[in-house]
Amino acid sequence: MIRYIVFFSCLLGLTGGALANPDALYSEHCAACHGADRLGGIGPALIPETLKRMRGPKLAEVIAEGRAATQMPGFSDTLKPDDIAALTEFVKVPLAKIPEWGPEEISASRELDPDYRPADQPVFDADRLNVFLVVETGDHHVSVLDGDRFTVMDRFETPFAVHGGPKFTPDGRFVFIMSRDGWVQKYDLWSLAEVGRIRAGLNSRNIAISKDGKHLAVANYLPRSLTILSSEDLSVERVFKVHAKDGNLSRVSAVYQAPQRESFILALKDAPEIWEIATDPEAEPVFEGFVHSHEKGMLEALPSSEGLFALRRIEVSEPIDDFFFTPDYRHLIGAARDGARGVVVNLNAGREVAELPLPGLPHLGSGISWLRGEHRVMATPHLKEARLSVIDIESWQVVKTLETLGPGFFLRSHENTDYVWADVFFGPNRDVMHVIDKESLEIVKTLRPVLGATVAHVEFDRSGRHALVSVWEDEGAVIVYDAETLKEVKRLPMRKPSGKYNVWNKITFSDGTSH
Repeated sequence: MIRYIVFFSCLLGLTGGALANPDALYSEHCAACHGADRLGGIGPALIPETLKRMRGPKLAEVIAEGRAATQMPGFSDTLKPDDIAALTEFVKVPLAKIPEWGPEEISASRELDPDYRPADQPVFDADRLNVFLVVETGDHHVSVLDGDRFTVMDRFETPFAVHGGPKFTPDGRFVFIMSRDGWVQKYDLWSLAEVGRIRAGLNSRNIAISKDGKHLAVANYLPRSLTILSSEDLSVERVFKVHAKDGNLSRVSAVYQAPQRESFILALKDAPEIWEIATDPEAEPVFEGFVHSHEKGMLEALPSSEGLFALRRIEVSEPIDDFFFTPDYRHLIGAARDGARGVVVNLNAGREVAELPLPGLPHLGSGISWLRGEHRVMATPHLKEARLSVIDIESWQVVKTLETLGPGFFLRSHENTDYVWADVFFGPNRDVMHVIDKESLEIVKTLRPVLGATVAHVEFDRSGRHALVSVWEDEGAVIVYDAETLKEVKRLPMRKPSGKYNVWNKITFSDGTSH
């Protein structure tokens, strides 16, 4: 209540005593596109959970001038500056109550394209496993790229503000794309056509697909839940309200597939727990209470769950997120809340086994691993320090700290290349890309494709012969490099291309690709 009194007092000051009515302004000018409840419609949800994570112009500027290449008009000719200021503050205020968004509401949002007809064979002659998806955030589209010819085969509209990497079925035919507002879109790569979409949450983080390709998990901030969908028809299979062991609700930072374990792994934002949810119908029972005896035929306990979607909790000392997994999915490294450490958890034993000094907020979700001689190492960028950390994943020792020209966001490599590519996403040198030798761990070349432009996110083609780099600007491009000579091969104009995802690399968990 105090928050609203202060808020409206501020508006009185803005308007010189004539109180602007943001509720009425919103209803008149915004609700038709963004929903009467601010949860989105044609336009995105206008709630703090969505708005604070979006990059781009300030809210007042968007309201006044509109947004290019979208249906968002400008209101500078319609609304006074005080009205725009009032609306800006209004949409920043959290919702008074978290809306119900359970199986019934999710199911009601499902939209299957009535014109969709599945093709018997791919409708193109390109290598279907060497196809790229390029997410273009500039105008909310995805381009489907032939990975041999580097030509665009299709370009389709996505939900607003796609976030997290697309996920492919094991055969590489279908792909699922998720937006910040919780919309999940299914697209048929063989037919080059959308199949349908469903809103699995109100504010979501990412998606994961099960090893068998049958189940799709959606990690949600709002409400505090995990939604599991059937990948076949996007129907709702299960919604977990994410209650920690102490009974409190928690946001889900992310969900990951653990193929060798036939499970989903969840990072809980607000609780010192990791969740593992089985995707194997024959999964062993999970016991959360006391067990009298584990001897064969002598078990005296009741399982809390078993079989498909059985839930196992792994308790840790504090909440950790932004996971990196070893290739066998036996261990994960999570970032500690203090931003200075990595915590190693043995998933088999269900406990912490090591701690790593990783100052400067490691971005472990973009970590990659490769064989260096006879030892496997992993590397992670740091979001707040100009360095990369290289770690031996057998001894859990830091092998090297490599100084860079600024904090980075993404790392990429491939089993058939000698190099790791690292961007410098933050700071004045965001226009450079470091190329690092896997054995010597030295920077062998620093590329500067477009002076002053943000350059980020590398993805390799199926063979590892070419590396694709994003010029992360509204009038940007995808630049194709020869991965051996490091020479530019081709440049494709794109609208603020962010991630690029190669079908083969993703479905085979290619070395050097984050998962």
